[in-house]
Amino acid sequence: MSKKPFQFKEFTIHQDKTSMKVGTDAVLLGAWTSLDNLPDKILDIGSGTGIISLMLAQRSDAGTIDAVEIDENAYEQSVENFEKSDWADRLYCYHCSFEEFVDEISSEEETYDLIVSNPPFYTENAETSSKSRTKARFTSALSFENLLLGVSKILAEEGVFSVIIPFKEEENFVKIANNQGFFLNEVCRVQGNPTSELKRSLLSFSFQKKDVTESYLIIEMERHQYTADYINLTKDFYLKM
Repeated sequence: MSKKPFQFKEFTIHQDKTSMKVGTDAVLLGAWTSLDNLPDKILDIGSGTGIISLMLAQRSDAGTIDAVEIDENAYEQSVENFEKSDWADRLYCYHCSFEEFVDEISSEEETYDLIVSNPPFYTENAETSSKSRTKARFTSALSFENLLLGVSKILAEEGVFSVIIPFKEEENFVKIANNQGFFLNEVCRVQGNPTSELKRSLLSFSFQKKDVTESYLIIEMERHQYTADYINLTKDFYLKM
């Protein structure tokens, strides 16, 4: 994949240091995540290039947007992209595991109004040759159980947790979330085109039980012919939307 910088309308993503490049999943989550609760403190778990944090900085007036990244190259990439953005004073990346971060934050009794994550999700035994890519994309690095347990400790009582996962993992993820006291509030199921299988689930949780809002999103009608819904969702970010 390209190591060239990826230019968005209001910021640039440099991606030469990390194995994880700009992808549709991150853009979907950064654009879809609700900001209706007007979060002042936001956390991005597994920042990669920092793209989701930067999208949320563009979309919100949050005073603090923290990110946590365990991979050293990805951490350095996030820091670089944060520092070169218009919102450098609001963005900060921590280089540690999520578990270490949770221990530190919870000991200080701090919480976040919004937590987002594009987590590692391949549960198959198909490790890659790249250790950093394996760490970034496989649940052996951060299980769904540990992710949700950590979030439950540092999410504010009225806070929101948003995540993107494979559609086939949705039922299992919701069950694990329920065990941690979370309720599913919103779900958007994503498919690449009208004839393809459902590929991703965008999920939003809180500690409050509400009627679940369900929606569906098709990205393309055919190759590079994007749907009106996808254009509307991403037009504030992609240059050519």
